[in-house]
Amino acid sequence: MSADTMPAPLPWQTARWRQLVELQDSGRLPHALLLSGPKGVGPQALAEALIARTLCHHPGDLACGHCHSCAMLASGYHPDLKRVSPADKGRQIRIDPIREVNAFVNQTAQQGGHRVIVIEPAEAMNVAAANALLKSLEEPGASTLFVLLAEIPSRLMPTVRSRCQQWRLATPEPQACQAWLAEALGEHQDAAFWLQVAGGLPLLARDLATGEARQLRQTLHELFDALVRGAEPVAEASRLAGQSVEAILWYGIGWLEDLIRLGLSGGTVALRNPDLLPLYRQAVKNARVRDWFRLLDFAREQRRLLASGGNPNPQLVLEAWLVRWSALLRS
Repeated sequence: MSADTMPAPLPWQTARWRQLVELQDSGRLPHALLLSGPKGVGPQALAEALIARTLCHHPGDLACGHCHSCAMLASGYHPDLKRVSPADKGRQIRIDPIREVNAFVNQTAQQGGHRVIVIEPAEAMNVAAANALLKSLEEPGASTLFVLLAEIPSRLMPTVRSRCQQWRLATPEPQACQAWLAEALGEHQDAAFWLQVAGGLPLLARDLATGEARQLRQTLHELFDALVRGAEPVAEASRLAGQSVEAILWYGIGWLEDLIRLGLSGGTVALRNPDLLPLYRQAVKNARVRDWFRLLDFAREQRRLLASGGNPNPQLVLEAWLVRWSALLRS
């Protein structure tokens, strides 16, 4: 084990990381941080690097990777680290895990250093859980660090947000992440294309460019082409058997946003999917922009319900969405 194997910030997070290290080394790091931003930017990587450095007995720029505390962290268990997440995706964080956090805060750190509490996603806390956390956030005791991660911090109770120092991770400039992505994908031109498709989010670009996600995009491209040519939408849905409807809707939302940009401005520079431009132009001819807005609202709402465990029937959602696409393409 070495410092090279310990959690580290991503290349485009260097400036933020230096700020955190400077605050920590000068004793000015607040006891509660709220790190936010889309997952494709990697707030988790920054958080894990900070957690490791905070628990490390001999930190340098990163955690040392050699001390007993680093060894425990690398093993997957550290007695002075408490993590809280929903039991299942889309579920709430309820009050009982937060009560455990409050008890944990009142204990002495077993390794003689910091106690660290990580809550992710913080916006999953229900009202009772968030209220129960307030006292610990207000009176955490010495050598305690709360790290809250939230993709949409506005969904957190204002009383929780106000007790944390908020660090928002913005979408990086392409030059800050394109070399990293090119190395991950093995090809510079490929990296530029997938970064554009992902809306500038490098971790998302890496995921979209590999494996099943890349094949799904190609399948949807072929399906969209078939719908433009008049194919029957419910029959075409069979191409997508076994695929994540949430992922399909994510692609569809991006394509609809491109269609709306093209329909409103006629410009192509801002398109995230330039390879679909011939299909977009045909679609723009066949329906009004306000109709694409309605379909976009439908797709966003269905994806939100799927992600939150609202339990719509995924197959019916997919078929209804494709029927609406087809109807607009044939207008």
